[in-house]
Amino acid sequence: MKLEGKVALVTGSSQGIGQAIAERLAQDGANVVIDYRTHPDGAKETLSVVEAAGRKGLIVQADLSNICDIRKLVDEAITHFGKLDILVNNAGIDGKNADFWNIDESIFDAVINLNLKGTFFTTQAFVQHLIETKRIGKIINISSVHEELPFPHFTSYCASKGGVKMMMRNLAVELAPLGITINNVAPGAIETPINTALLNNPVKLSSLLQNIPLGRLGKPQDIAPIVSFLASSDADYITGTTIFADGGLLWNYHEQ
Repeated sequence: MKLEGKVALVTGSSQGIGQAIAERLAQDGANVVIDYRTHPDGAKETLSVVEAAGRKGLIVQADLSNICDIRKLVDEAITHFGKLDILVNNAGIDGKNADFWNIDESIFDAVINLNLKGTFFTTQAFVQHLIETKRIGKIINISSVHEELPFPHFTSYCASKGGVKMMMRNLAVELAPLGITINNVAPGAIETPINTALLNNPVKLSSLLQNIPLGRLGKPQDIAPIVSFLASSDADYITGTTIFADGGLLWNYHEQ
């Protein structure tokens, strides 16, 4: 298996895309640290699928908008497994669908603190560990098609993902001499719990599908193999890149 002997930390892995990534990395040989904030039952479910793949898992609760929690997460992972090789920054929220002029500070802070600040400092803790142990590693951020594509009424979310895009590009240059690669995977519209309202609204769903050339929403299982590839030695010469997994949405989107 291509990830045999590796240890991966997948943030926000109690459901949706994160859960699918944890499962796929385990199937490909990695032991997995399962992070969650508010879904302990989902984290236990993820642990079950990791163990069913013949791998070991560890569940850690952490609020990644809090730097102390980030440190606890990384420290517990290293204490348990002895090392980390792969970081998947998946945890995130989309905030509130609202006009820019009506967004209050609490919503802005919640989105930026998790999506951007959390990704920044989790990556920092991971890189510090690699430097201390003199090893190479892989970082994969789950970004969004909206790191590139405007999304009216979700300006805080777009700002956070745009920030992740530039952070990734900058770190690709800064970390390459250390043998550390970093890339983004940018999903489009995916069937996950975060899109429950959309899935239950036939009119909005139909409108969205008209923007997707492949004619369907993505599934978490469409994202997970890309992450596994980027985490493997097959992608050793890829860094500073965003891979869009959106069914063609980015180049076909227009407001209805």
